[in-house]
Amino acid sequence: MKAVVMAGGEGTRLRPLTSNQPKPMVPIVNRPCMDYILELLRNHGATDVVATLQFLPQLIKSYFGDGSVHGINLNYSIEDYPMGTAGSVKEAEDFLNETFMVISGDALTDFDLTYLMDFHKRKGAMVTIALKRVENPLEFGVVMTEESGQIDRFLEKPTWGQVFSDTVNTGIYVLEPEIFKHVPKGEKFDFSKDLFPMLLEQGAPLYGCVMDGYWCDIGNFEQYVQAHKDILDLKSNLQPPGIRMRDNVWIGDGADVDLSVDISGPVVIGQNAKIEAGAELSEYSVIGNNVLMMSKAHTHRSIIWDNAYLGSHCHVHGAVIGKSCDIKSGVRIEQGVVVGDDSVLGENSVINHDVKIYPYKKVDAGAVVNSNLIWESRGMRTLFGAKGVSGLINVDITVDLAMKLAMAYGTTLKRDAQVVVSQDASRASRMIKRAMIAGLNSTGITTNDLRITSASVNRFLIQTGQEVGGIHIRTSPFDQQSLEIHFFDTNGLDIKEGLQRDIEKYFYRQDFRRVFYNQIGETQFPQRSIEAYRDAVLKSVDIDKIQGRRFKVVVDYAFGSTAIIMPHLLEKLNCDVVGLNAYTSERRTTISPDQLNAATQQISRLVDTFKADFGIMIDSGGEKVTIIDDRGRMVSLDDALHLFVYLTCNYEQSIGKIAVPLNVSSVVEDIAKRYGRGVIRTKVSSRAMMESALDSSVMFVGSQSGGYIFTRFLPAYDGIVSFFKLMEYLAAAERPLSEIVAGMPPYHLAHTNTFCPWDKKGLVMRRLLEKAKGHEAEMIDGVKIYNAASWALVLPDPDEPVVSIYAEGDTQKDADHEVENFVDFVREVIEVGE
Repeated sequence: MKAVVMAGGEGTRLRPLTSNQPKPMVPIVNRPCMDYILELLRNHGATDVVATLQFLPQLIKSYFGDGSVHGINLNYSIEDYPMGTAGSVKEAEDFLNETFMVISGDALTDFDLTYLMDFHKRKGAMVTIALKRVENPLEFGVVMTEESGQIDRFLEKPTWGQVFSDTVNTGIYVLEPEIFKHVPKGEKFDFSKDLFPMLLEQGAPLYGCVMDGYWCDIGNFEQYVQAHKDILDLKSNLQPPGIRMRDNVWIGDGADVDLSVDISGPVVIGQNAKIEAGAELSEYSVIGNNVLMMSKAHTHRSIIWDNAYLGSHCHVHGAVIGKSCDIKSGVRIEQGVVVGDDSVLGENSVINHDVKIYPYKKVDAGAVVNSNLIWESRGMRTLFGAKGVSGLINVDITVDLAMKLAMAYGTTLKRDAQVVVSQDASRASRMIKRAMIAGLNSTGITTNDLRITSASVNRFLIQTGQEVGGIHIRTSPFDQQSLEIHFFDTNGLDIKEGLQRDIEKYFYRQDFRRVFYNQIGETQFPQRSIEAYRDAVLKSVDIDKIQGRRFKVVVDYAFGSTAIIMPHLLEKLNCDVVGLNAYTSERRTTISPDQLNAATQQISRLVDTFKADFGIMIDSGGEKVTIIDDRGRMVSLDDALHLFVYLTCNYEQSIGKIAVPLNVSSVVEDIAKRYGRGVIRTKVSSRAMMESALDSSVMFVGSQSGGYIFTRFLPAYDGIVSFFKLMEYLAAAERPLSEIVAGMPPYHLAHTNTFCPWDKKGLVMRRLLEKAKGHEAEMIDGVKIYNAASWALVLPDPDEPVVSIYAEGDTQKDADHEVENFVDFVREVIEVGE
């Protein structure tokens, strides 16, 4: 059998461990990761192997040579630049003239490769992918198969809403040489992103084989440490090197361990290591070859690479120490620390948790290292969530984080690009905005500072100007202690998940572009941006129709920036206005549920007192609205959506479709059908709804959150335009708002969230797909299952360990019953497991 070992990876997420060596050479229990792979291939009959190299290839060639030490014939194929997984294997095409296997040189596994090859031949496959069930499939490519094993769908690094299985691509393939006909030569081409989806579309025989056994993709520090723990816990067939003593202690040849050393297994001590009297090795310590550990030194759950020195009375807890490091006496190294090769830590220095020290650094004696040596808080599971980057002010969202976040974003953009920045009225938002401006400028990005304004104005300026993106900082609408940082793309939409991942990559690597002194970006203050926005708003509505109606309205500005923008517009529209909270306040940018209730009651009383046509509250962010009808009753968010769908379908002159998320009532289709309008269903996220607004066939997008998009103006929520469009349509309808709302079709919706651990979400969605067999189902976002007169949607939450369950039925009892059934189903899957 012939095999290809892909060993070109840089391992950027493992830096500083991979700063000066390729990822396949990173030691796992004192052996290079690729060593285990070559041994596995040899044990399953693969004696002719080619390794594809790109990053520091000479280090791999020098270590493994011609492969004779491993009992194989090892050749090399070196790329001048990254070619992608399929592109790199294509370079070795002349060598691969028979069925062959492809395996990553930086993953750890004990799979039965003989069984995998037999499966491939038995199925007559062109491609067979080794699959593994994992608890958290988000960072992998999910593969969905039929019962026969034939592949029917790929999902590359899905979101929770796209997780329909917990079966993932391990990067181990059995391939026929004919695949090379489909791989362009000399071009970057990937197996999972390019080749396999293309072959699947062409109907080629692609199979997935779910493997038993151990597999770990060592993509980050947590996985690197976990791989060591798994080997020491004997969870795989990969044996720690050395002679096994009692209590799961392995000692290598030539090691000198004093009898008084306190050892609590499992522990590995490498060849020729010397551990002096009084030292202490606690569980899951891995001591490399030729390490010298002095008296009273203590390690616990730590990995010490070859040739390191640990001085007396030093404490290393939960850390990784690179090769040839000099750790002086009395040093204290905390959980999560990574020290690069050849670093020197001076006596009695303290390295606080999660610090990364890159190779060849020196820390002075007595120094306390925390944020100054490439360190970042690990408090958040990921940077981005449904609310952008959010967290507690000066706890999660600090000036330091904001500046580095902006530097990471700036690094993804071309130098000299322009970015719009804006804020709400809060002092915290202003502080964070200034830090982000500094970060962007340092990467060569020019910032156009709108100061206090709404996100809508920011988005509008991006869409109509030269800017490539934007950042808007605001206090959380319902929590004055929290802050949200929102990033916009070149269309003014929330940025895509791909760009979010790029920003996170640069942020966590601390790998920022730094420009020369004469390339630092400028900070500009655009003139007449508000005026341009006002002009565009007026052009988006029928001014004559609104002026002729002479509306009397009660408007609550909620202390937001719309108080600066809107009074001038309302005067132009000939409206009589009773204004509330019509000024910006840095202390009143949020509203509690009780305050919201009190505000709507006040609007209701004023509508009744002044006999107004309706009342409206525009949230402090300027994007969403709450409506009170002419009888002083608040219009629910679902009713408001149906109202806008009805008014848009009936009175909007332009031709177009309606777009709404999956979790809203089927009443939308009923209303649209009545007026010959089509309906598009989108994912539930704001980004997905905004993205649908870019479709030229869509004229309106609505949500259940009070946010509405009128696509001829802006592909994003805008509270002012929503307000003015409501007046335009009511003027055309010549009926009271309350009468129109009362005429909407009835509906019965239910919704709840139920707890689901992160590591069970993939399993829950797989079981749900199995349950959906025989029913009409949609997998746009989560899984939506239809029954005769009802539907239910189960959607994993991207930010919390819960799944959201939505349902609609003929009666409220039916809808509630559907939700209860799926809550019980989720709980049962969690309890029973596999």
